[in-house]
Amino acid sequence: MKNNSKIYIAGHTGLVGSAIVRKLKEKGYTNLLTKDYPSLDLSRQNDVEEFFLKEKPEYVYLAAARVGGILANNTYKADFIYDNLAIAMNVIHSAYKSGVKKLLNLGSSCIYPKLAPQPLKEEYLLNGYLEPTNEPYAIAKIAAIKLCRYFNEQYGANFISLMPTNLYGQNDNFNLETAHVLPSLIRKFYLAELLAEKKYDLIRKDISQFRLGFNLDVELKKENDESIILVLNKLGISAEAVTLWGTGSPFREFLYVDDLADAAVYLMENYDYKDIGELVNVGTGVDSTIRDIAMTIKNVVGFSGEIKWDSSKPDGTPKKLLDVSRLSKLNWKAKISLEDGIRRAIDWYTSRQI
Repeated sequence: MKNNSKIYIAGHTGLVGSAIVRKLKEKGYTNLLTKDYPSLDLSRQNDVEEFFLKEKPEYVYLAAARVGGILANNTYKADFIYDNLAIAMNVIHSAYKSGVKKLLNLGSSCIYPKLAPQPLKEEYLLNGYLEPTNEPYAIAKIAAIKLCRYFNEQYGANFISLMPTNLYGQNDNFNLETAHVLPSLIRKFYLAELLAEKKYDLIRKDISQFRLGFNLDVELKKENDESIILVLNKLGISAEAVTLWGTGSPFREFLYVDDLADAAVYLMENYDYKDIGELVNVGTGVDSTIRDIAMTIKNVVGFSGEIKWDSSKPDGTPKKLLDVSRLSKLNWKAKISLEDGIRRAIDWYTSRQI
């Protein structure tokens, strides 16, 4: 890519897309193309094709997706598979039709079988059953990988797929109904600490900035502090304890999103499909239990209360660690540690309340 190459970032307002925009600007790329929803709905084929034919981007980052945690995936199964299939089909096909030089498709580690050997290697794709709680999303992401592969094989395209581990950081989703585990933990402990300090005005400011979800925002129209306490208690958040789903025993690997963006730009600049193959994993190569991650966040936030675990709720996949040896051979390695990343994420989140 040249500094003035026309680069389209699909999903530029999201966690991943915004990080890629930051990284591209940092590296001096000046001709970045973005389009907000709903002015461009990527699930509408005609609109996407017209956009590509009009704008003719040279390079594309496909970071647009409908995303969420266990609860959102379980609740909105049809929406997750339909929206993500439509986005992938429309963007990848339009990129081919309009002559895009290279496309980088961002996937997810949930594509791998639930009980696959650890760490997860790229060749484990489709070697077993998926985790049921996010199967619709995973199927859509697998389809996107295969679309890229088959356009490469049939038409000589140069579409590559990058599979990140669990991501977190700036511009994450903190809605407790749809958030992934790490931002959800950050917000729960932060709100619990505010309750412990009786800082109800800051809680109101937090809720005005980031919705709670579960239709609970409506219940906070009352101005009294008791209504805040009751609503947060429904979410397992109190001044004395935070109640979390599951047992805390599953292992998870987390990558700060700016590291992911660095890898995405690095691959786009230096490697083609023939160098990478069907897909390549990106992560830290290190995992921790949800229990340990929760304790780290609790300590960084400064909450002195108790952590309780609701074992009636699902844990999800017991362990999910990516094998990053393929990317390591391409001379890339994550730079931001988990504790440093958590501090950065908390600093960004709390700065929204000022």
